[in-house]
Amino acid sequence: MPSKGCAVALAGVGAYAAAQAFVAPAAPQVQEQREVRQLRQQAAVSATSTTSATAALALGAAGIAAAAAQAGKRTQRRCQVVRQATAVAEKTFTKMPASVKPGVVTGQALVDLLNYAKEKGFAIPGVNVVSTGSINACMEAAKKAGGPIMVTFSRGGGQFIAGKAADNTDDAACIAGTVAGALHVRQVAKLYGVPVILHTDHCQKAWLPWFDGLMEANEEYFEKNGEPLFSSHMLDLSEEPLEDNIAICKKYCERMAKVDLLLEMELGVTGGEEDGVDNSDVDSSRLYTQPEEVWQVYETLSAVPNGRFTVAAAFGNVHGVYAPGNVDLQPVILHNTQKFIKEKLGTDEDKPVSFVFHGGSGSSLEDIRYAIEAGVIKMNIDTDTQWAFWDGMNSYQKKNKDYLQAQIGNPEGPEKPNKKYYDPRMSLRSGEESMADRLVKCMEDLKCIDVL
Repeated sequence: MPSKGCAVALAGVGAYAAAQAFVAPAAPQVQEQREVRQLRQQAAVSATSTTSATAALALGAAGIAAAAAQAGKRTQRRCQVVRQATAVAEKTFTKMPASVKPGVVTGQALVDLLNYAKEKGFAIPGVNVVSTGSINACMEAAKKAGGPIMVTFSRGGGQFIAGKAADNTDDAACIAGTVAGALHVRQVAKLYGVPVILHTDHCQKAWLPWFDGLMEANEEYFEKNGEPLFSSHMLDLSEEPLEDNIAICKKYCERMAKVDLLLEMELGVTGGEEDGVDNSDVDSSRLYTQPEEVWQVYETLSAVPNGRFTVAAAFGNVHGVYAPGNVDLQPVILHNTQKFIKEKLGTDEDKPVSFVFHGGSGSSLEDIRYAIEAGVIKMNIDTDTQWAFWDGMNSYQKKNKDYLQAQIGNPEGPEKPNKKYYDPRMSLRSGEESMADRLVKCMEDLKCIDVL
């Protein structure tokens, strides 16, 4: 027969274990120790007989058993989550290169993906995002379409994610919000079962502190995980003299190469205005890049060890919203540039350059697909998807207008609650669905359907 001291100690531990099993399974360890000591003291005062000691011993054993059973269930749940995550991570695509897996794609896998797009004649949509809702809509569309997606953060979009009231001294909020958005993508991308390219948009010379902050985040992430946080970044130094543009891009490409990042650079000028970049009044001659300029970029950046890059060459494309037929797109420039560089290299490869396409609004489907034939592997899709998100929310409001005028009272009765209608998730979800549907249509135009 155990002593009274032993019995009451077991009773205290057991009672506490039972409480933890059914009430607070996640209590901090320090709090647990404090409560155990209190229970032991209370049990020592109340324990007066061998019978009570035996009963307490039984209670202690039952409590310990209950806690063990609950812990076992939690372990089983955790194991199930791990198995599910592992199954997603091990998923392979039947058409994609073997290096390309679900989730964020970086390094050689990213190069393989872009080369595959060029070879098969499709372009990946690049979409600017400003919230987890628009991020998730991108990946939802990719899952529906069966293609890869590029989730893109602008400097202003990053600041919005951090919060417009956040301190933005030295671009702190722009950097923090962009990194936070990237970490969200990292956490959920695999669950959609598609390849995701994590990218940032236009960075002009005045915004290089933002770019430098993101590079520091990449280098820190690389040190811990063996890959960068992002897949790629864009430098838009098209307003600078060509020599300066190329020199600065080379400097950053060398730094990016050390952590397996890809650089997107811009030549010429994409007209119009978008997210703080205004080229509305630019000389029209700068809207068309010359093959010799692309060759200078290709020659310089190709010499960077482990350097990876794409080129946003201007061929009449314009940012903004335009009716079809109002943009003089000249994708033949890209075709001529590929021929020029092929001859310079003396290679059999018909499309040595990977081009990206900015400012596609107002372009005909014929011109878009002709550009893809010239080696365009990514096209920015912004204005249409932004409108689609708003249109979805607006449609929700119109449909449920009578239920969105007050917290209480609707056509069903003066005391009927409206919470399920004004819950922000309802209208936001409508925006996500509308944006995803529009993006699937864009992916059809880019031939980025069922390519996994």
